[in-house]
Amino acid sequence: MENQESNIISLPRLNEAAPAFDAVTTQGRKTLEDYKGKWLILFSHPADFTPVCTTEFIAFQERKPQFDAMNCELLGLSIDSHHSHIAWILNVKKNFGVDLEFPIIADLDMKVAMTYGMVHPGAADTSAVRATFIIDDKGVLRAMMYYPMSNGRSMDEFVRLVEAMQTSDEYGVATPAGWQKGDKVIVPPAATVEEAKARMASDDYDCVDFYYCTKSL
Repeated sequence: MENQESNIISLPRLNEAAPAFDAVTTQGRKTLEDYKGKWLILFSHPADFTPVCTTEFIAFQERKPQFDAMNCELLGLSIDSHHSHIAWILNVKKNFGVDLEFPIIADLDMKVAMTYGMVHPGAADTSAVRATFIIDDKGVLRAMMYYPMSNGRSMDEFVRLVEAMQTSDEYGVATPAGWQKGDKVIVPPAATVEEAKARMASDDYDCVDFYYCTKSL
C-alpha cells in the first residue's frame, strides 16, 4: 500500500489556480505572477540535446509570432541544468539557425515538475514527460495535455486551442470539434421552452435541434 501511494502523481486541476512557481530560467528568474495579464503555455521536455525535443522547441519558436498575437507567452522546462539549457540554445542556433527566444526553466530539483505532475515513474523517474499546460491571463489552469516520450507535439493544436478558449471567454460560446477561427460557434442551450421555440424560429441561429444551435460571430 505504501509503495502504491508513493507512485501516485498529484496533478493540478482544470479551472483552478495554476500552481505557483519561482524558478531560474535562461532569461532570469520567473514566477507565475510575472505572467498575470497574459496567457501562458508551460511545456516540459525530457532532456536537452535530444532529437524530438529539438524539433518541438524549434516548432514552438516558429509559432511564437502567432502566440504573441494572442497575448500568449511560452515557457519551457526540463530537469536539466541552467548551463545545459544555455548550451542547447546555442547549439540549436548553430545547427538549425533558429534562435529560441522564450525562457527555459532549469528544474534540477524537480520542484516545478513535481508540482505540475510532469514526472511519471512509468515513463522515466528522473525526466519530465512531454506535458503541456495552458494557463489563462488570470492564472487559472485551462488545459493540460500529455504526450509519450517517442512522439512530438502538434503546435497547430495549441494555437487552435488557445484561440478557441479565448473566443469562448469573449463571446460566452462553445466551439465544436476541430473548430478553426471563422467557423460557426455553438451557443449555450436554451434555458426555457419559450427560449428554445424562439431560437428555433430565429434567422440568427442555425439550429439542428433546440439543444444544438450555432451562429457566426
